Amino acid sequence: LLPKGHRVSRAMVLKRTPEEVFAVVSDVGNGATWRAGVKSVAVSTVDGRLQYREDSSDGVINYEVMESQPPTLFVTRIADPDLPFGGTWTIRLQPAPQGTNISITEDGEVRNIVFRFVSRFILGHTKSIDRYLTSLAAKFGETADATIPR
Repeated sequence: LLPKGHRVSRAMVLKRTPEEVFAVVSDVGNGATWRAGVKSVAVSTVDGRLQYREDSSDGVINYEVMESQPPTLFVTRIADPDLPFGGTWTIRLQPAPQGTNISITEDGEVRNIVFRFVSRFILGHTKSIDRYLTSLAAKFGETADATIPR
């Protein structure tokens, strides 16, 4: 009875400029150097669109960049319809008095009924976003204590 689709968001403030944060977020090829659980990333361009293949603790997943508007917006999507899950991440960066407010909204879907239960009640839909934000904060020598539900 759980819905196939979901939308979750998280946000935090970093003591950096939007340009500094965007430079790290949009450099997907270097994700393995700072993101927890990411082993390697291979980047390519197909039909003028940036794509990347990430090998991580979640398995091997293909992504593509849907939109990039420096330094405020970066949108990616899972580009593999055969996985039991899919969706997009919309990363928004806004100047804040303390630095930059970064929010990530996941518009996801879990196609497999069993995995849908596990994703919702055992793993939680925000697990990947929380891990990403924690890693991003650590990249800048900060903590993700400010991560809040939105």
